[in-house]
Amino acid sequence: MRLRESPLDPAHAVHDHTLPAGEPYLLAIEKGQTLRIVDLEGNQAVDVIFYNRDDPAEHYSATDTMLRQGGIYLTTDSVLVSNEGRAMLTIVADTCGRHDTLGGACASESNTVRYALQKKFMHSCRDNYLLALQQADIGLGKRDLVPNLNFFMNVPVTPEGGLQFADGVSAPGKYVELRAEMNLWMLVSNCPQLNNPCNAYNPTPARFLLWNA
Repeated sequence: MRLRESPLDPAHAVHDHTLPAGEPYLLAIEKGQTLRIVDLEGNQAVDVIFYNRDDPAEHYSATDTMLRQGGIYLTTDSVLVSNEGRAMLTIVADTCGRHDTLGGACASESNTVRYALQKKFMHSCRDNYLLALQQADIGLGKRDLVPNLNFFMNVPVTPEGGLQFADGVSAPGKYVELRAEMNLWMLVSNCPQLNNPCNAYNPTPARFLLWNA
Protein backbone atom coordinates (compact mmCIF):
# COMPACT_ATOMS: atom_id res chain seq x y z
CA MET A 1 0.00 0.00 0.00
CA ARG A 2 1.27 3.48 -0.91
CA LEU A 3 -1.06 5.98 0.73
CA ARG A 4 -0.99 9.58 -0.49
CA GLU A 5 -3.47 12.39 0.05
CA SER A 6 -4.41 14.87 -2.66
CA PRO A 7 -4.02 18.67 -2.52
CA LEU A 8 -7.04 19.17 -4.83
CA ASP A 9 -10.03 21.09 -3.46
CA PRO A 10 -13.50 19.72 -4.31
CA ALA A 11 -14.74 23.33 -4.51
CA HIS A 12 -12.60 23.76 -7.63
CA ALA A 13 -13.76 20.59 -9.41
CA VAL A 14 -15.32 21.08 -12.85
CA HIS A 15 -17.54 18.04 -12.37
CA ASP A 16 -19.03 16.59 -9.18
CA HIS A 17 -21.50 13.71 -9.35
CA THR A 18 -22.83 11.37 -6.67
CA LEU A 19 -23.86 8.01 -8.11
CA PRO A 20 -26.58 6.16 -6.17
CA ALA A 21 -26.00 2.62 -4.95
CA GLY A 22 -26.31 -0.02 -7.64
CA GLU A 23 -26.46 2.39 -10.59
CA PRO A 24 -24.50 2.63 -13.90
CA TYR A 25 -22.57 5.69 -15.11
CA LEU A 26 -20.66 6.76 -18.22
CA LEU A 27 -18.32 9.77 -18.11
CA ALA A 28 -16.12 11.46 -20.72
CA ILE A 29 -12.68 12.40 -19.36
CA GLU A 30 -10.16 14.63 -21.14
CA LYS A 31 -6.44 13.95 -21.30
CA GLY A 32 -4.74 15.68 -18.37
CA GLN A 33 -7.84 15.84 -16.18
CA THR A 34 -7.72 14.30 -12.71
CA LEU A 35 -10.53 12.00 -11.59
CA ARG A 36 -11.33 11.31 -7.95
CA ILE A 37 -13.56 8.37 -6.96
CA VAL A 38 -14.81 8.56 -3.38
CA ASP A 39 -16.11 5.64 -1.32
CA LEU A 40 -18.69 7.67 0.57
CA GLU A 41 -19.82 5.14 3.19
CA GLY A 42 -17.05 2.52 3.07
CA ASN A 43 -16.34 -0.84 1.36
CA GLN A 44 -18.42 -0.13 -1.74
CA ALA A 45 -16.99 -1.81 -4.84
CA VAL A 46 -16.87 0.57 -7.82
CA ASP A 47 -16.47 -1.55 -10.97
CA VAL A 48 -14.85 0.38 -13.82
CA ILE A 49 -13.73 -0.11 -17.44
CA PHE A 50 -11.85 2.59 -19.37
CA TYR A 51 -11.88 3.06 -23.16
CA ASN A 52 -9.82 5.33 -25.42
CA ARG A 53 -12.42 7.88 -26.54
CA ASP A 54 -10.59 8.47 -29.83
CA ASP A 55 -10.39 4.74 -30.61
CA PRO A 56 -12.71 2.68 -28.38
CA ALA A 57 -11.12 -0.58 -29.61
CA GLU A 58 -8.31 0.37 -27.20
CA HIS A 59 -9.41 -0.36 -23.64
CA TYR A 60 -8.16 -1.07 -20.14
CA SER A 61 -6.31 -4.38 -19.98
CA ALA A 62 -6.09 -6.19 -16.65
CA THR A 63 -3.29 -8.48 -17.87
CA ASP A 64 -1.13 -5.70 -19.32
CA THR A 65 -1.67 -3.61 -16.19
CA MET A 66 -0.63 -6.44 -13.86
CA LEU A 67 2.43 -7.21 -16.00
CA ARG A 68 3.48 -3.55 -16.00
CA GLN A 69 3.05 -3.28 -12.19
CA GLY A 70 4.58 -6.66 -11.42
CA GLY A 71 1.65 -7.28 -9.05
CA ILE A 72 -2.09 -7.72 -8.77
CA TYR A 73 -3.10 -4.72 -6.63
CA LEU A 74 -3.27 -1.07 -7.63
CA THR A 75 -2.38 1.95 -5.49
CA THR A 76 -0.47 5.26 -5.72
CA ASP A 77 1.87 5.44 -8.77
CA SER A 78 0.26 2.42 -10.44
CA VAL A 79 -0.31 2.89 -14.18
CA LEU A 80 -3.44 1.51 -15.84
CA VAL A 81 -2.37 0.07 -19.19
CA SER A 82 -4.40 -0.56 -22.36
CA ASN A 83 -4.52 -3.62 -24.60
CA GLU A 84 -2.17 -1.63 -26.88
CA GLY A 85 0.40 -1.41 -24.07
CA ARG A 86 -0.12 2.33 -23.57
CA ALA A 87 -0.68 4.24 -20.34
CA MET A 88 -4.35 5.18 -19.90
CA LEU A 89 -4.30 6.62 -16.37
CA THR A 90 -1.86 7.04 -13.49
CA ILE A 91 -2.96 6.81 -9.85
CA VAL A 92 -1.67 10.04 -8.30
CA ALA A 93 -3.31 9.83 -4.86
CA ASP A 94 -4.87 7.03 -2.82
CA THR A 95 -6.15 6.96 0.75
CA CYS A 96 -7.47 3.38 0.56
CA GLY A 97 -4.35 1.56 -0.61
CA ARG A 98 -5.74 -1.54 -2.31
CA HIS A 99 -7.80 -1.92 -5.49
CA ASP A 100 -8.60 -5.23 -7.17
CA THR A 101 -7.69 -6.33 -10.71
CA LEU A 102 -8.85 -9.98 -10.54
CA GLY A 103 -12.34 -10.26 -9.06
CA GLY A 104 -14.23 -9.12 -12.15
CA ALA A 105 -17.81 -7.88 -12.30
CA CYS A 106 -20.84 -9.71 -10.97
CA ALA A 107 -23.20 -11.14 -13.58
CA SER A 108 -26.20 -13.46 -13.67
CA GLU A 109 -23.87 -16.41 -14.27
CA SER A 110 -21.54 -15.64 -11.37
CA ASN A 111 -24.47 -14.92 -9.06
CA THR A 112 -25.79 -18.39 -9.87
CA VAL A 113 -22.45 -20.15 -9.38
CA ARG A 114 -21.34 -18.29 -6.24
CA TYR A 115 -24.64 -17.92 -4.43
CA ALA A 116 -27.76 -19.83 -5.58
CA LEU A 117 -29.81 -20.62 -8.66
CA GLN A 118 -32.54 -18.19 -7.63
CA LYS A 119 -29.98 -15.33 -7.61
CA LYS A 120 -29.61 -15.52 -11.40
CA PHE A 121 -32.00 -12.68 -12.11
CA MET A 122 -30.71 -10.25 -9.50
CA HIS A 123 -29.34 -6.95 -10.78
CA SER A 124 -25.63 -7.13 -11.63
CA CYS A 125 -22.68 -5.06 -12.79
CA ARG A 126 -22.80 -6.63 -16.23
CA ASP A 127 -26.42 -5.50 -16.55
CA ASN A 128 -25.35 -1.99 -15.52
CA TYR A 129 -22.60 -1.87 -18.15
CA LEU A 130 -24.95 -2.94 -20.92
CA LEU A 131 -27.64 -0.49 -19.83
CA ALA A 132 -25.21 2.45 -19.75
CA LEU A 133 -23.79 1.63 -23.19
CA GLN A 134 -27.23 1.17 -24.72
CA GLN A 135 -28.46 4.50 -23.37
CA ALA A 136 -25.30 6.36 -24.43
CA ASP A 137 -25.31 4.97 -28.01
CA ILE A 138 -21.58 5.58 -28.53
CA GLY A 139 -20.90 2.50 -30.63
CA LEU A 140 -19.93 0.19 -27.77
CA GLY A 141 -21.87 -2.93 -26.80
CA LYS A 142 -21.71 -6.40 -25.28
CA ARG A 143 -18.68 -7.51 -27.30
CA ASP A 144 -16.72 -4.52 -25.94
CA LEU A 145 -17.03 -5.56 -22.29
CA VAL A 146 -13.63 -6.63 -20.95
CA PRO A 147 -12.30 -7.61 -17.51
CA ASN A 148 -12.74 -4.60 -15.26
CA LEU A 149 -11.04 -3.25 -12.17
CA ASN A 150 -12.71 -2.91 -8.79
CA PHE A 151 -11.85 0.18 -6.81
CA PHE A 152 -11.98 -0.26 -3.00
CA MET A 153 -12.38 -4.04 -3.29
CA ASN A 154 -10.08 -6.48 -1.47
CA VAL A 155 -9.59 -9.83 -3.27
CA PRO A 156 -6.54 -11.69 -1.90
CA VAL A 157 -5.14 -14.75 -3.66
CA THR A 158 -5.06 -17.84 -1.47
CA PRO A 159 -1.96 -20.08 -1.21
CA GLU A 160 -3.80 -22.57 -3.45
CA GLY A 161 -4.26 -19.93 -6.15
CA GLY A 162 -7.94 -19.19 -5.53
CA LEU A 163 -9.59 -15.83 -4.99
CA GLN A 164 -11.03 -14.76 -1.65
CA PHE A 165 -13.59 -11.95 -1.61
CA ALA A 166 -12.45 -10.58 1.73
CA ASP A 167 -13.66 -7.74 3.91
CA GLY A 168 -12.65 -4.40 2.45
CA VAL A 169 -9.88 -2.17 3.77
CA SER A 170 -11.69 1.00 2.75
CA ALA A 171 -13.75 3.30 4.99
CA PRO A 172 -16.13 6.26 4.64
CA GLY A 173 -14.50 9.07 2.66
CA LYS A 174 -11.57 7.06 1.31
CA TYR A 175 -10.71 7.95 -2.28
CA VAL A 176 -8.48 7.18 -5.24
CA GLU A 177 -7.34 9.81 -7.73
CA LEU A 178 -6.21 9.16 -11.30
CA ARG A 179 -4.69 11.41 -13.99
CA ALA A 180 -5.91 10.67 -17.52
CA GLU A 181 -3.10 10.05 -20.02
CA MET A 182 -5.50 10.06 -23.00
CA ASN A 183 -9.10 11.05 -23.78
CA LEU A 184 -11.29 8.43 -22.13
CA TRP A 185 -14.70 6.98 -21.59
CA MET A 186 -15.17 5.71 -18.05
CA LEU A 187 -17.84 3.00 -17.76
CA VAL A 188 -18.98 2.43 -14.17
CA SER A 189 -21.17 0.04 -12.26
CA ASN A 190 -21.56 1.10 -8.65
CA CYS A 191 -21.89 -2.54 -7.69
CA PRO A 192 -25.45 -3.64 -6.76
CA GLN A 193 -24.33 -6.92 -5.18
CA LEU A 194 -26.55 -7.88 -2.23
CA ASN A 195 -25.08 -11.36 -1.57
CA ASN A 196 -21.52 -10.57 -0.52
CA PRO A 197 -20.67 -9.76 3.13
CA CYS A 198 -17.68 -7.58 2.12
CA ASN A 199 -20.07 -4.61 1.75
CA ALA A 200 -22.26 -5.73 4.70
CA TYR A 201 -24.92 -6.72 2.14
CA ASN A 202 -25.57 -2.99 1.66
CA PRO A 203 -24.55 -1.21 -1.58
CA THR A 204 -23.88 2.50 -1.03
CA PRO A 205 -23.29 5.65 -3.16
CA ALA A 206 -20.01 6.76 -4.71
CA ARG A 207 -18.85 10.24 -5.68
CA PHE A 208 -16.95 11.26 -8.84
CA LEU A 209 -15.06 14.54 -9.21
CA LEU A 210 -13.00 15.96 -12.10
CA TRP A 211 -10.39 18.71 -12.14
CA ASN A 212 -8.85 20.25 -15.25
CA ALA A 213 -5.10 20.03 -15.76
